[in-house]
Amino acid sequence: MIHKIGLAQMDIAFGKPEENMEKVEQWVRKAKVDGCTTVVLPELWTTGYDLTRMDEIADEGAEDSSTFLTSLSKKYSIHIIGGSVANKSMDGIRNTLIAVDSKGILVKQYSKLHLFKLMDEHHYLLPGQEDGMFSLEETKMAGLICYDIRFPEWFRKHVLLGAKVVFVVAEWPSARIDHWQTLLKARAIENQCFVIACNRVGSDPNNEFGGCSLIIDPWGEILAKGTQTEELVSAEINLQEVEKVRKQIPIFQDRRPEYY
Repeated sequence: MIHKIGLAQMDIAFGKPEENMEKVEQWVRKAKVDGCTTVVLPELWTTGYDLTRMDEIADEGAEDSSTFLTSLSKKYSIHIIGGSVANKSMDGIRNTLIAVDSKGILVKQYSKLHLFKLMDEHHYLLPGQEDGMFSLEETKMAGLICYDIRFPEWFRKHVLLGAKVVFVVAEWPSARIDHWQTLLKARAIENQCFVIACNRVGSDPNNEFGGCSLIIDPWGEILAKGTQTEELVSAEINLQEVEKVRKQIPIFQDRRPEYY
């Protein structure tokens, strides 16, 4: 099964949800015109890292964001891995990924498990407690967020649960962009899955972000790579490649978890 994936490598207006929603519709429209069946947004695309104002600008229950994305997916008949948004509940705020299918059905909300202390997330956000598994067109997939990729055991858990494609949404700084590419390639190779990673570009008052969004196949080959400017990064993926690679080097059959 072949899908065309588009990564909306966008800049984010700091602390301005309405402005960012207008931009996102333009990106979704562009992806549809480009022939994409799935479009991916970056982390915290509604607000950016405006953490000190999160209590004011976070989305209650992620309801507005989810409604917006489901309406877009129906309008353009496209799957949307809706990056993540600041999701406010009674006990606090979480960084929550939203995935919707092309019929406008919400298929997943996953809250970031690993909070990144270097950007003060732990002072303003709560960690999630559930995995990132979901299905699109009967294919098991997963969604993870930024810092999650530094934890190979968390990534591997999702592949052991059946994920053939792992989406990663991020606001990864330019200063560590070499780590971004190296970690993502490693996760694809060691898990023999597609890794589809959308990073933002631009800057906020404290950080500059590195772009370099990636679509990587189960061999670790880069099918598409973004620059450090706003663009739609796209490539076709063939899901049959996952089983082909796993048969050629059967690492999952050769695992010895009783010793790990």
